[in-house]
Amino acid sequence: MRSKRPEIVDLLVPLRRYARSLTRDAIKADDLVHDTLVRALESRANLRPDTNLRTWMMTVLHNVFIDEQRRRRVEARHADVLVQLSDDVAPPAQEGQVRLMQIRKAFEDLPEEQRAALHLVTLEGMAYADAAAVLGIPIGTLMSRLGRGRAALRAFEEGSRKSRGSAASDEPSERGPPRLRLVGRENVA
Repeated sequence: MRSKRPEIVDLLVPLRRYARSLTRDAIKADDLVHDTLVRALESRANLRPDTNLRTWMMTVLHNVFIDEQRRRRVEARHADVLVQLSDDVAPPAQEGQVRLMQIRKAFEDLPEEQRAALHLVTLEGMAYADAAAVLGIPIGTLMSRLGRGRAALRAFEEGSRKSRGSAASDEPSERGPPRLRLVGRENVA
């Protein structure tokens, strides 16, 4: 009696066993068997009638596994390149978080009326007239509070840049404290 040729369904157990041996993970093994079956069905036109189906399916599984390994290595190399590029372009996230906390603290240290005006106009994107209406103040008062708040944040930023640029230097700044300039008057220290 002639032995019956195995069907693909009959090969699922050995395919899964081999896939598990390659991947060392049941879920990845199931994915590998699935991908193998898809590729085998797509390539069945290339299968010659005298081909040993078990050997062919194991070969397909092995090739799918190798292709996946190669794809992962290429993706890892691309990811490494992207990380290197981002390291060159962007500062480390820790510095960004620290900087954001410093800016948030400087914003919170502003007087309440300046903080409220800045929040409505810059963070909420409100028009000056709308922000003034929300705060119940004239538009000129709003603009004055915005100007003072922005000046305070700029002063904080300039002080921050100086301390970051010359952190090793404990000497006072050569320029001294910032000078205020009042329109219609001489410079006041």
